[in-house]
Amino acid sequence: MTEQTSSGAMQVDVNLVRQLAELLDATHLTEIEVEEGDRKIRVARKAAQAAPVQYAPPQPMAMPPVAAVAPVAAEAGAMAPASTANAVKSPMVGTCYLSAEPGAKPFVAVGQTVAAGDTLLIVEAMKVMNPITAPSAGVVRQILIENGQPVEFDQPLVVVE
Repeated sequence: MTEQTSSGAMQVDVNLVRQLAELLDATHLTEIEVEEGDRKIRVARKAAQAAPVQYAPPQPMAMPPVAAVAPVAAEAGAMAPASTANAVKSPMVGTCYLSAEPGAKPFVAVGQTVAAGDTLLIVEAMKVMNPITAPSAGVVRQILIENGQPVEFDQPLVVVE
C-alpha cells in the first residue's frame, strides 16, 4: 500500500490506488479506505466532482421501417398493410410479449376474431406484466411489433378492426 523510503518520503502503491478509484466508479461510492497493519490508504472523490444523478427522459424509439413490419404481417397471413388508425397503443414504456411465456402459443394472430377485453399481448414494465386488452370486438388485422421488442408510450401495437 504505502511505504516509507529511507529519506522519509512515503511511497504509494499506484496500482492499488487505481484499483480503488475504479471500484469507486463501479460502485458509485464517494470514498473508500483500506487498512493493513499500520498502513492505511484512503481514496475519496470530492463532492463537486461527483456528478448528481440526473434523469433524462427516454428518447422515443424510431418506428421500424414498413419493410421490417411487412415480414411479420406476411408471416401472420396479412395480405396488405392495415391502417394504424384503429391500432391499440401501448399505455406505457416496456417490453412487449406476444404470449404468456416463452414457447407458448401467442395470445392472438392476424385474422383472429377477438372480443372486447380479450388479451392481445403483455407489456412488461418494471418487472410487472401488464395485459393489453382489445378495447372492442373485432378482427386482428395487423400485429405491429415483434415478441420481446421494446415499446414506447403510445406506440401502435395491434390493429383491431
